[in-house]
Amino acid sequence: MKYLFLFIVVVHGLIHLMGFTKAFNLAQLEQLRAPITQPVGLLWLAAALLFLASAVLLLIAPDWWWLPAAGAVVISQGVIIASWSDAKFGTIANLIVLVPLIIVGLGHAPWSFRAQYERNVVAGLASPPAQVTLVTDADIAKFPAVVQKYLRFAGVVGKPRVWNYRLRFGGAMRMSPTADWMPITADQQSLVNPPTRLFIAEGSRSGLPFMAFHRYVSAGATFQVRAVSLVSMVDDKGPEINRAETVTLFNDMCLLAPATLIDLPVVWEAIDPQTVRATYTNAGNTISALLSFDERGAITNFVSDSRERSEERKGFGLAPTDPTMRWSTPVHEWRDFNGRMLPVKTETIWHLPSGEFAYGRFEILSIEYNVAGR
Repeated sequence: MKYLFLFIVVVHGLIHLMGFTKAFNLAQLEQLRAPITQPVGLLWLAAALLFLASAVLLLIAPDWWWLPAAGAVVISQGVIIASWSDAKFGTIANLIVLVPLIIVGLGHAPWSFRAQYERNVVAGLASPPAQVTLVTDADIAKFPAVVQKYLRFAGVVGKPRVWNYRLRFGGAMRMSPTADWMPITADQQSLVNPPTRLFIAEGSRSGLPFMAFHRYVSAGATFQVRAVSLVSMVDDKGPEINRAETVTLFNDMCLLAPATLIDLPVVWEAIDPQTVRATYTNAGNTISALLSFDERGAITNFVSDSRERSEERKGFGLAPTDPTMRWSTPVHEWRDFNGRMLPVKTETIWHLPSGEFAYGRFEILSIEYNVAGR
């Protein structure tokens, strides 16, 4: 679908060169019978260049394709009206481009998840700590041996403590064990004090775009999903989602920003040389997880029984008497990001009575630590 749309944009842009050619007598074009003045010909050229720029951005920077496309549609329709008898069918192409433009516009409206996300990010970064000190060997001496090994493997020692981190993900999600995978892109901004996780994902299902927004700030969490930025599909909040998102918050700190563990209120218990249990409390929510490590000290899995929610149980057809649902995030690949080792490829899995259900696949595309306010 993306490449069909790209083809339409490119062809529509190239057709506009005909108006420019006609205006400056660069070639004889029988298709355009009405005269076109040179100033109007320049508008045909402008529309062509904007459509082609939009096509390029669709490939290299898809978040921004709509900016030149919006201008292109306006100019294009203006010159089409001026040459209506010859160019009226170009209106169809403009309508094809206009539909996703409207959808993108809704996604950036003041009430959109994207706008809420950006406002929350600005508010969170507004109060940076007065000083950010380096992590030392003495700082990690309190941890079990395998956790110390992990923190060294992750490149924490000798680098600044982390008070915020920002990521961009690629990946895919699905709604059930038999459903097709839906490609997504996601942005995340997290902060340590107060504990904050802002996660926004975009994708499409059955041809309709959707946006999901996880918001965890201090003691409260919400999870919302909208189709076409207007139709609410999920609007979840309350004690259960608070507890579930606390697990996700802690999972992120363990895997994506282990330097945050240095000053975190966590109780660590060594189970064996390669496994520890971590118990974390925030705002009255106490959760626990088992962390497994390989011989390098890298985390291989994060497993928790604390993320279960009644809505999720009902979604999988489970009753309250059924076995507890387990949640895990196995790591499939580690990579060096500017001196920090990070789990570049992970999964999110529900462990159901019927077997494992992997519902999310994520790959880190970029990451920044201690991002300045904006």
